Amino acid sequence: MNMRKHTRPLPGETTTMISRTKWILTLLLAVGLLLGPTRVDVFAQAGGNDRATAVFSGGCFWGVDAVFKHVKGVSKVISGYAGGTADTANYETVSTGTTGHAESVQVTYDPSKVSYDDLLKVFFFVAHDPTELNRQGPDSGTQYRSSIFYENDAQKKMADAYIAQLDKKHAFSKRIVTKVVPLTAFYPAEDYHQNYLAGHPDQPYIVFNDMPKLARLEKDFPGLYRP
Repeated sequence: MNMRKHTRPLPGETTTMISRTKWILTLLLAVGLLLGPTRVDVFAQAGGNDRATAVFSGGCFWGVDAVFKHVKGVSKVISGYAGGTADTANYETVSTGTTGHAESVQVTYDPSKVSYDDLLKVFFFVAHDPTELNRQGPDSGTQYRSSIFYENDAQKKMADAYIAQLDKKHAFSKRIVTKVVPLTAFYPAEDYHQNYLAGHPDQPYIVFNDMPKLARLEKDFPGLYRP
């Protein structure tokens, strides 16, 4: 038995098919108008996003803050605390080393001018020593630990991959101890800690520990350095 259906409309079917076709076309057009602009807007926002943030901890935040303030594409750096809770996020309490916080900096940057990978390079090779465990130079305690506080999966993957690359190349004479951990909150530090190096360039601690970092940034990464 021939099971094929007829290919030409029977009497009375033509009008129904035309109406159905118009309805389908109208529906498709409506869906296109609804979804089309939305997708364009989403991609435009993603492609045109000129602001992102990253949080790093690498010892006393005075020097780390100053280093990132001299990186091209960085628009703002805030010294603060990450890794603990709001009720103990103050300098006096954090300095006891019992709050879980790490002295950190929040870096706001333009991804079209400087990449997250570039920030990682500056963090590892200029801002601090990633092989020192719970200390940096003269400062010791868990509040001075080396950490990358990632804000999303992309940052985590890039940080993990970069550390693995450095380890594979034996970029440092000792093992990297930097921890890559999720950012739960960032608490700005007291006003007198903000932009500290610029306000105290002659302080012995700054001269000995932090001024050499700025010189290293200019020398080793001239393409990223901003006076």
